[in-house]
Amino acid sequence: MRLSPTLNVETENGGRIVTCAKCGHPLGPANEPWKPKAALRERLIEGLGPVHASGAPVLLREFSCPSCATLLDTESALKGDPFLNDFLLD
Repeated sequence: MRLSPTLNVETENGGRIVTCAKCGHPLGPANEPWKPKAALRERLIEGLGPVHASGAPVLLREFSCPSCATLLDTESALKGDPFLNDFLLD
């Protein structure tokens, strides 16, 4: 089953886990947030292209597979904001 184009949900030992769709690396139970188990890169959006005026420093968060480095997801956030988590309800 697909959670997204870059993430699968697999059955393992009677439970469901989120895995990288490219290499199969496990990122944790499907009913828990997976982003804390991914590799994280944060950069200021202002340094990525044309000037963005938001009034506050906005970060681009890039979540990658810690095994194969495939980019799994991105989000924009203010420093200190919690992750926007994706998970399945049982």
